[in-house]
Amino acid sequence: MSFRFLHILKPFISLMPEVAAPDRKVQFREKVLWTAVTLFIFLVCSQIPLYGIMSSDSSDPFYWLRMILASNRGTLMELGITPVVTSGMIMQLLAGAGLVEVDYSLKEDRALFSGAQKLFALVIGLGHAVVSVWSGVYGNPSEIGLSITLLLILQLVVASLIVILLDELIQKGYGLGSGISLFIATNVCENIVWRAFSPTTFNSGRGTQFEGAVINLFHLLFTRTDKLRALREAFYRTNAPNIMNLLATILIFAVVIYLQGFRVEIPVKSKNLRGQSGTYPIKLFYTSNMPIMLTSALISQYFLISQMLYNRFPTSFLIRLLGEWKSAEGAPQQFASGGIAYYMSAPQNITAALRDPIHFVLYCAFMLGACALFSRTWIEVSGSSPRDVAKQLKDQGLELQGHREGGLYKRLKEIIPTAAALGGLFIGALSVMADLLGAIGSGTGILLAVTIIYQYFEYFVKEQNEQVGLDSLFGI
Repeated sequence: MSFRFLHILKPFISLMPEVAAPDRKVQFREKVLWTAVTLFIFLVCSQIPLYGIMSSDSSDPFYWLRMILASNRGTLMELGITPVVTSGMIMQLLAGAGLVEVDYSLKEDRALFSGAQKLFALVIGLGHAVVSVWSGVYGNPSEIGLSITLLLILQLVVASLIVILLDELIQKGYGLGSGISLFIATNVCENIVWRAFSPTTFNSGRGTQFEGAVINLFHLLFTRTDKLRALREAFYRTNAPNIMNLLATILIFAVVIYLQGFRVEIPVKSKNLRGQSGTYPIKLFYTSNMPIMLTSALISQYFLISQMLYNRFPTSFLIRLLGEWKSAEGAPQQFASGGIAYYMSAPQNITAALRDPIHFVLYCAFMLGACALFSRTWIEVSGSSPRDVAKQLKDQGLELQGHREGGLYKRLKEIIPTAAALGGLFIGALSVMADLLGAIGSGTGILLAVTIIYQYFEYFVKEQNEQVGLDSLFGI
């Protein structure tokens, strides 16, 4: 039945535009070029405003999703990578639960599964576009008019298709890594760089200041006569990014990179080639950034629903229990002020955490528990469980050194679930720490950026080593 499900979709999948697989090995320099071109197209789309928007000054319902989904409000990248990520997660969960059976050893099954992901991504993009436009995010639909309403939906759907094809271009081997990871890391790093070096000015009530923390530091030192007060304001101002926020960001970057090196190496040997041996590494962050992505997606969706219900039924006891919301001073954006949503949101800073310790403790317990749980669950549905890894190694003719057949699975069963749960706990703890210290880009955004950048670093090293090996082989 599960195979019939994929075959039912086959006629629709054939209508989807597709990037042809390369007919030769793409050289490293070409991959870098294609990656740069893909990123350039994404960044351009992130700056092109949607045609027909009447207003975007209201509270942003997708505020909590923007960072991790590489979206930019009011532009073609309004939905960012939301359709692709949502479709990928749903299909992985269905495949992992056995509801959609996929034999990855068959080329046809792999193609159908990939095509189904693209098809559902486009459907999800259409659904998000319709809901966003008709819910009045860009203005009252009755005032905008039917033609502009349909044009807004069309723009969002076409932009979703562009993201799907850009991601496929890189996934097919033309570029480096994954398009989704590339867009997330770029969005986070762009935000950090902008808030550190932004030349935008504003009036703080005590004179003109720059938004960028670093530029503002030099500006205050050169223009203020009281240098000590200037330094204090540059390091601790609360109305814009400050130097302490930037230092906290650098600290989290350093800690995550340091922890990336923690791993357990399992000695394995080949059953077919006598004398051939090696190690199979299991990292502390075994599930990479998936726990924090799933946790953030859960929180964001909960906040989105709670905020919409509260704005419509502000006096209902049940709705207030789910979450109470109020606008931040001087801004239309709403933040949780009570209910369950309040205890799921991070304290603004260490002072706020000390002022309300119950909020801090419950928030920490939720974040750490959710990340650990999602990490343990993900290994079962993503094909990275001890049984799956043992099967993959066995198919490659590898077994555990110094043990009989079957010892490899037992050893993996001892290490992988522990690494997944412990890695999830560390990811959650680092996210909490980053939020408390006021790191630029949020704890979630920084963790995603660092893990993705580290993956790219490993990819670069691997590609260069392979190139060096080829050069020495041919005597270049």
